[in-house]
Amino acid sequence: MEIGFGNGESLAHYAQHHPQINYLGVEVHGPGVGHLLLRIDELGLTNLRLLKHDAVEVLHAMPDACLQGVMLFFPDPWHKKRHHKRRILKAEFVSELARVIRPGGFFHAATDWENYSAQMMEVLSASPYFSNSAGAGEFSPRPDERPLTKFEQRGQRLGHGVWDLVFIRKHA
Repeated sequence: MEIGFGNGESLAHYAQHHPQINYLGVEVHGPGVGHLLLRIDELGLTNLRLLKHDAVEVLHAMPDACLQGVMLFFPDPWHKKRHHKRRILKAEFVSELARVIRPGGFFHAATDWENYSAQMMEVLSASPYFSNSAGAGEFSPRPDERPLTKFEQRGQRLGHGVWDLVFIRKHA
């Protein structure tokens, strides 16, 4: 599952290169959903489904341990301090991820905002349900398979770094 897939290029890439895996994309922005629907048709993808809905509500409606992994690439950083409360990655969200990701599954996030990456690391590291695949307090190298997103390319142009976090759902 990818939350907030933007225009969907990364998700289309994963679905195209892993036809044996079923993917679900959740996005609230209508034009992004429309763009990805066109890509699904162009590429003839049969393993990708989309929901135009709030991801937190979608997660609440899912059964326990139903996902192998969740991806959250370049979520809105809400960079102004007074807006940090709007950031999606909070302790409650991580607990909900832990409920729907099966043991041994993954949560992969990436951001080009350093202070958001620090908050993500803090929140994920505090969770008793996940372990950091790169080691305590360490960011993961960008997986070769993860395509460069529009936001990542923009961040690179602006001189931002990019921080990947890959956490594994612990066994009970």
